[in-house]
Amino acid sequence: MARRKPTNFVAEDAKLGKNVKIWHFSYVGSGTRIGDNVSIGSLAHVDYNVRVGDNTRIEGCVYVPPLTRIGKNVFLGPAVVITNDPYPMSKKMVGVTIEDGAIVGGGSVIKAGVTIGKGSVVAMGAVVTKDVPPGTVVLGVPARVIYTRKEYDAKKLKWESESLRSS
Repeated sequence: MARRKPTNFVAEDAKLGKNVKIWHFSYVGSGTRIGDNVSIGSLAHVDYNVRVGDNTRIEGCVYVPPLTRIGKNVFLGPAVVITNDPYPMSKKMVGVTIEDGAIVGGGSVIKAGVTIGKGSVVAMGAVVTKDVPPGTVVLGVPARVIYTRKEYDAKKLKWESESLRSS
């Protein structure tokens, strides 16, 4: 059963999967569908007509606009901003797609209409203006490919093993 707290707003017609945790002062809009084992951090805003796959973690202060599609096993770091209007304030909106297994670092901004490819990583603070190919790591303003997900995972493993040894 999803945790619905009096400090949150969850639309009556939003569908929440099993074991969904929604933290303080968060919003989930009308027509939104959230999979199983999803965590939504404090002050997050998941607007209407959004889809979120299983085992996804949305940290605090994240903005997810209407039409966004988020896959399974995705991580959105704190204060990620996803947009859906390439020409504000237009009458026409376009969603962002974040495919399975993607990681989006804190403070990143994602332009309307962009696809973040399967298993890719967006570094913290990046401004993503173009599609991110699957299995790549992007960083910068504007974001650009710097290496592969395989290289990222190797660097992460090395860093974690060094940290454990020095503890």
